[in-house]
Amino acid sequence: MSQHQGDEMDYASDDYEMAEVDEDMYFRGRVVGYSESDDDDVYDHLDYKITDTSAADARKGKDIQGIPWERLSISRDKYRQTRLEQYKNYENIPHSGKGSEKECKPTKKGGAYYEFWRNTRSVKSTILHFQLRNLVWSTSKHDVYLVSHFSITHWSSLSCKKTEVLNVSGHVAPSEKHPGSLLEGFTQTQVSTLAVRDRLLIAGGFQGELICKYVDRPGVCFCSRTTYDDNAITNAVEIYDTPSGATHFMASNNDCGIRDFDMERFQLAKHFSFPWPVNHTSLSPDGKFLVIVGDNPEGILVDSQTGKTISPLCGHLDFSFASAWHPDGNIFATGNQDKTCRVWDARNLSKSVAVLKGNLGAIRSIRFTSDGRFMAMAEPADFVHVYDAKNGYEMEQEIDFFGEISGVSFSPDTESLFIGVWDRTYGSLLQYNRRRNHLYLDSLL
Repeated sequence: MSQHQGDEMDYASDDYEMAEVDEDMYFRGRVVGYSESDDDDVYDHLDYKITDTSAADARKGKDIQGIPWERLSISRDKYRQTRLEQYKNYENIPHSGKGSEKECKPTKKGGAYYEFWRNTRSVKSTILHFQLRNLVWSTSKHDVYLVSHFSITHWSSLSCKKTEVLNVSGHVAPSEKHPGSLLEGFTQTQVSTLAVRDRLLIAGGFQGELICKYVDRPGVCFCSRTTYDDNAITNAVEIYDTPSGATHFMASNNDCGIRDFDMERFQLAKHFSFPWPVNHTSLSPDGKFLVIVGDNPEGILVDSQTGKTISPLCGHLDFSFASAWHPDGNIFATGNQDKTCRVWDARNLSKSVAVLKGNLGAIRSIRFTSDGRFMAMAEPADFVHVYDAKNGYEMEQEIDFFGEISGVSFSPDTESLFIGVWDRTYGSLLQYNRRRNHLYLDSLL
């Protein structure tokens, strides 16, 4: 990923701002580095208060984000067209998005796999680095964790309550003593990535920080700095269980390394280095293989025990920032700044199984449902695509809204899909629920 934060912020300020199609437009994307409180004074210029939107409201015609199109000087369709025409996709390799188009698989739109349930505006999801979008994690169909400025927050869609789990604006130090833990801790950690699985939460920082916390215990259990290298950003974290049942996590870092930590012993277990910064790593369900993607158009499949390359992944035209395994252990996907997601079969890596194209920009996060039925890929803004993985990725549901995407997460039971939206005025948490034959039940809630 881009190494110099100053350059990133200069670009992202331009990249993030929603197109100024009209001076009267209320909604413009948040500029990176912009800071605001969670109070309502930002809405003082509006003559009504923006409220949450429920499934019942949406069925009555209310915009899911509460955008009052009838009061604006532009229609939703016109503004969508403007966004498609004016949004600038960030590329490290010029014209990669254009070059990838010829290989893309045509897909049918109109899939209806997840139905809008609620848009919660009191939950403000934010982004620190414009290329890193793994900041929303669901641990059940009612529970989701996300980053909001210096706070890591838990949201319960069941009780509609927001709780701060960890605040890193001041000094954070471990309350437990373990070998290898940095007892002095950190001050004002800038959270670049997040992972939450079961009760374990891990936040990665801009200076190589790793902060580990069990959400059902007070305090922080473990702190580590992966590297003191100037190029130290923690790009991604993945939590997993070994075949023996031990909990580990793997950190992908901009210093070209990945590090595997054993959370039973709170120790570094493995450290592999590669020729380029590693932006994302995914471990196969059987624990044997790692998909490594980063600042190189070619990703690699490696042996998880030795770090040795098994096969290059050839086809993408730019740098990649997302990867995920299908639960069957054969299929995996990678997301790239060339605006595509490539689906691969580990049994034959000579060519990708499918090439799926975004609308606006890079594919910055990918998730499969735990049953393998669906795959979601998120663009930098406005679009999350949910594909029918069971039937060859030929049909998709396109979820369409306005705002930068901080993360996307299916609940472990596949019932919910959460999307973090980062926008100065319309920032929120979107929840979609899996369509079943009992949709009448939401009218009772």
